[in-house]
Amino acid sequence: MERVSVRDIRNRGGRVLDRVQRGERVIVTRDGEDVAELRPVRGGLSAEALTSRWRNLPPVDFESMRRDTDEVFDPDLQNTR
Repeated sequence: MERVSVRDIRNRGGRVLDRVQRGERVIVTRDGEDVAELRPVRGGLSAEALTSRWRNLPPVDFESMRRDTDEVFDPDLQNTR
């Protein structure tokens, strides 16, 4: 993993970010000390892909979910309605 100084980021920031975008991880230094790590952002899903996944989810039984969570978090909450 390469190290670049804050000065390099200021002067060549676009080039450094190009490298990160290609998958490299870069340590940023200040006065010779490591202060940050630049790494690529994980690839996200498009809105279309998320919508497609959402459409294929099974329906939620809210009463069953409520009973399950009440048992786990606080059994005394089961009969509060």
